[in-house]
Amino acid sequence: MNTKMIRYILAKMLGVEALLLLLPAFVSLLYRETEGIYFLIPAAVLTVIYLLAGRKKPKQAEIYGKEGMVVVASAWILWSMFGALPFTLSGCIPNYIDALFETVSGFTTTGSTILTDVEALPQGMLFWRSFTHWVGGMGVLVFVMVLTSFDKNSMVLMRAEVPGPEKDKLAPKMMTNARILYGMYLGLSIIQVVLLLFGGMNLFDSLIHTFGTAGTGGFSNYAVSVAYFDSAYIDGVITVFMILFGINFSLYYLLLLREFKPVWKNEELRTYLGIILASALIITVNINYIYGNPVTSFRYAIFQVASIITTTGFATANYVEWPWLSQTILMFLMVVGACASSTGGGIKVSRLIMAVKGIKREVMQLLHPKSVNIIRVNGKKVSGDVVRVVFVFLAAYALIFMLSVIVVSADNFDFTTTFSAVLTTIGNVGPGMELVGPLGSFAEFSPLSKLVFCFDMLAGRLEIFPFLLLFTVPFRRNKF
Repeated sequence: MNTKMIRYILAKMLGVEALLLLLPAFVSLLYRETEGIYFLIPAAVLTVIYLLAGRKKPKQAEIYGKEGMVVVASAWILWSMFGALPFTLSGCIPNYIDALFETVSGFTTTGSTILTDVEALPQGMLFWRSFTHWVGGMGVLVFVMVLTSFDKNSMVLMRAEVPGPEKDKLAPKMMTNARILYGMYLGLSIIQVVLLLFGGMNLFDSLIHTFGTAGTGGFSNYAVSVAYFDSAYIDGVITVFMILFGINFSLYYLLLLREFKPVWKNEELRTYLGIILASALIITVNINYIYGNPVTSFRYAIFQVASIITTTGFATANYVEWPWLSQTILMFLMVVGACASSTGGGIKVSRLIMAVKGIKREVMQLLHPKSVNIIRVNGKKVSGDVVRVVFVFLAAYALIFMLSVIVVSADNFDFTTTFSAVLTTIGNVGPGMELVGPLGSFAEFSPLSKLVFCFDMLAGRLEIFPFLLLFTVPFRRNKF
């Protein structure tokens, strides 16, 4: 275990967070808010840590797979712990566990909140709260790699952080990969800001809702979320961009290269879009009696379907008042999530495809024991190791989910609230059902439950294994 290099990378990352904290401090200054000082205090502390441990690179700079996972998990925890300080120091969220919950929810792009009056927060705090979505969308390590350089260790770190069963490589060098990803990410974000401005939003609101859309996080600066604007145009823009940010970013790179055929034939993309369309149509029919107009019903249905499957969490309607069929579909989408190598959460559509094909293969093997059944995705053979990891991931996901439900149930809320609260945090969705619905919050849960939710949000965002490795003893020995 190369502890010196781990310490160096973490200190370097904390130095970057110190710079990021200057942005909300500047926003506070623009709005003449005194709370800006509370961003500068942790920024100063982080700068000292960087100067002490992040300037001189160790002679032995190489790290291995397990170190990469430990760095990634540690970085997300440390960024959340320090990122929560402005909320507590300013008194905006006096309880540190509540502030930590809000910050973890921001960086992991979950969007769950303990705030019952979000509009009471100063503009600088609202900016920081939502900006964490944008930074966490592509991953804090990928973000830092764009600004700095980890040389040959970039591949190890990126593999540990980028979601999905397989990591798509856009360019020979991982540093180039990171910059390509963030270039497309930034480009789409700028386009959305401009389109929202055309829809009548002011610049601040446009940035806040673009941060939430791009990172598929869902924090809004209004208690009723996107419903505040009551605009079909704004609903449409955000719906389209939620879907776009839920697509594998490697496909955008292929489009830039004008390779359209592999994009259209991509099995995960077609399944993802098919699930969205089918779910939206079923819900449209199911809720039509509420709105009395199929066009209006589809507007609300497609927005909420896109919001949930991409794990964004924005809302234009209080869907807990919809029929149970619609709510059940939305809870199913919480599990499915978006595509691999996107900013969305959940188990990912690619894993769902592999799991279904794996089950089909086993059934066919039982019917025809001597047959050879190969799992293919996009025409390519999927190795047995990848399929095995997918099923192990699903098992670990289910186990953490069940244990979390048991612990959280001690708070004695109704089953739907407890079940959906865990489901929405581990899936990085945001709002759940009943008391934690789009108009509710997680404020009433106990400190223990909030810490469980923090664990679930981090484990879900890092796809379980890097985060679990941090809590195991064996990683202290043996390189791998």
